[in-house]
Amino acid sequence: MTRGSAAEAGGSGEEAVRGNLLFGPQPDVATAAGYTDTPPRMGFFTDTSVCIGCKACEVACKEWNSVPEDGLELTGMSYDNTQGLGADTWRHVAFIEQRKPLGGQEPGVGHQDVDVFDAARSLGTSASSPGPGATAPAPGSAPAGAPAGEISPVSPDGRTELRWLMASDVCKHCTHAGCLDVCPTGSLFRTEFGTVVVQEDVCNGCGYCVPACPYGVIDQRPRDGRVWKCTLCYDRLGVGMEPACAKSCPTDSIQFGPLDELRERAAARVAQLHAAGVTDARLYGESPQDGVGGDGAFFLLLDEPEVYGLPPDPVVTTRDLPSMWRHAAAAAGALAALAAVSFARRPR
Repeated sequence: MTRGSAAEAGGSGEEAVRGNLLFGPQPDVATAAGYTDTPPRMGFFTDTSVCIGCKACEVACKEWNSVPEDGLELTGMSYDNTQGLGADTWRHVAFIEQRKPLGGQEPGVGHQDVDVFDAARSLGTSASSPGPGATAPAPGSAPAGAPAGEISPVSPDGRTELRWLMASDVCKHCTHAGCLDVCPTGSLFRTEFGTVVVQEDVCNGCGYCVPACPYGVIDQRPRDGRVWKCTLCYDRLGVGMEPACAKSCPTDSIQFGPLDELRERAAARVAQLHAAGVTDARLYGESPQDGVGGDGAFFLLLDEPEVYGLPPDPVVTTRDLPSMWRHAAAAAGALAALAAVSFARRPR
């Protein structure tokens, strides 16, 4: 990548950083990539707490970007029929079922010993089991802990219900993108919006970028070997439009805008959830201090990152290149010195 002018200072007490760094905070990635007079860095904030799993984002992404159909095969473990991000799935909505209450509700017993057929036979036989179509207990008949006329988070016999964790995953558009750093043809490039885009007509199919991604996002199509991933709808951004996935999201789970504003909005949302008793709510990928310098697409999660199939501590794979080259140079120097000594001591 082209080295640019000075980037802004990152974090309190830090000096201004110059050029395109391999790791660490770098707030102005577009300037570091050689752009001048750049717009604000744009990105995604995905609030998984309001995702309903409708997959509208997946459909919108495929339709706008002409992404091919990818099999639509159920995993056998959930209702997910796209399984994961890949060359033909640039947006993926994960369905995660947990035997755990939502938010700060008190846990009950597990479901392992429940006879679902017996429970079905008892539907409509008591006030606590009102039958099909009922959404709330009748006034005055709600179990303890549930206000009358509202849906009870705990079943009448004290069991907690299952919860669904749904999350729309996408390319993270990292501050330090390993895929971009290792691309030998310039197929991958940084845009003026700070995003990372693949030029498929320049890609030679070498595949170096695939293992370089710490998130396992970028992928090759088996038919031609070229790599593909989310472009954050670069063509739409250029004319002032928001990405197709964010435009189609009915609950605003996917929010698009300047990255600094999204981070402020996300912090406020986490505080709101904590106040409501959802203590597991946390942000993932928003910090410039993490192993990739912060993501251009970050998430609000309701559980550990591993639950969503995300690495707990992602690190850009090119971070250790300087030390690797130093060690390689030292090893080469030692071998050259050893060879010189061997030749000098050779009998004549």
